[in-house]
Amino acid sequence: MTESIIAVPTAEILLSSARSLDHAFRHDLAALVAIDSGSQHAAGVEAVAVWCTERLAQEGFSVSAHETEPVGGQAYGPVIIARRTGTGTNRVLLFAHMDTVFDQGESAKRPYSEHAGRAYGPGVSDDKGGIAAAFAAARVLADSGWDGFGELVIALTPDEEVGSPASRAILAQLASTSDVAFCMECARENGDIVGSRKGVADVHIDVRGRTAHSGVEPERGVNAAVEAAHLLLELQALSGSAPGLSVNVGTIAAGSRVNIVPGSAQLTVEVRAERITDLVGVLDAIDERARTPHVSGAVITAKRLDVCPPLEIDSTRDLARIATRLAADLGVNLQVAATGGVSDANFVAATGVSTLDGLGPIGGGDHTDDEWIDLTTVPQRVALLSALIVEVSRYDDESSRGAR
Repeated sequence: MTESIIAVPTAEILLSSARSLDHAFRHDLAALVAIDSGSQHAAGVEAVAVWCTERLAQEGFSVSAHETEPVGGQAYGPVIIARRTGTGTNRVLLFAHMDTVFDQGESAKRPYSEHAGRAYGPGVSDDKGGIAAAFAAARVLADSGWDGFGELVIALTPDEEVGSPASRAILAQLASTSDVAFCMECARENGDIVGSRKGVADVHIDVRGRTAHSGVEPERGVNAAVEAAHLLLELQALSGSAPGLSVNVGTIAAGSRVNIVPGSAQLTVEVRAERITDLVGVLDAIDERARTPHVSGAVITAKRLDVCPPLEIDSTRDLARIATRLAADLGVNLQVAATGGVSDANFVAATGVSTLDGLGPIGGGDHTDDEWIDLTTVPQRVALLSALIVEVSRYDDESSRGAR
């Protein structure tokens, strides 16, 4: 079969299908919210993975589970990868996360509910609504008779809420072989999708001096607190030195007693930036500063604890334009937002694949007892995601493909 004889579904067809299948979306959402799956609750995440595997298999996907290695002694659940082969050439990746920030017992305490056009429950927006929307879009495409993609891939990760330490490499490898990637984090409360996210890096700085009695022989001491104070002011001054760049010295500690010259000090620093060049520039500046202490005899060690690259607007601009055009066909005035928060889209885009974020339903109140999804807009959002998959599936190989 060739593309020329595949009927391309219109916006009206996709929206009609999404509306008629909305009951299945709500069924999936309720089932997912009913399972506690905090990031550190590996058994709960595993239960979500089992449920999703069975559901995806029912939808005609070939599903595999990829076990993750413990990180820092903490076990996490598996990564689920589901594949559906089509008649085209482009591989489209949808990715979402199965873990939440909530403790065990929360789903029983606050079970899934619907009220006044909204759904409530732990993880309903972040990100179980995104999972359910990915499943719904796959159903809409099948119902509409569209399989013009080369392969439709749905990846579900177990640890996004804690920075994806166990799944990051698996997801990045999958993204590197994809042509387009859609992050299923929910849309902003006002309906915006996400076109850029800041990158973030955490740095621990250790200052070593030399203790001494502050009254008897202070000259023998090397005051680590004084060096830390210099560091605090100098690093904080970097904040705002580039557009969207923030540097925050979040904690600082030094000394043990008032009559002892402090021989050690510690600082933790968070850097957020819109551009990878700015993020790396600050990290390099911290390393350089560590080599040149102000206090004679002090030794500074800077350790990068984690570095997450930004989701830069250059990675999303073309897809965002397509999304706004397709949304208009569905009667939606779609806007593209920038945010300082991080998602797995940051890591995916860093592989070079064209990426767009916020393709889940409209929701809000993430990480709170009031987390919600706007059920009245779900059919439109599922239709939009379906339309995007159709559109990018029809790209020619060269125009659509990111770094492979």
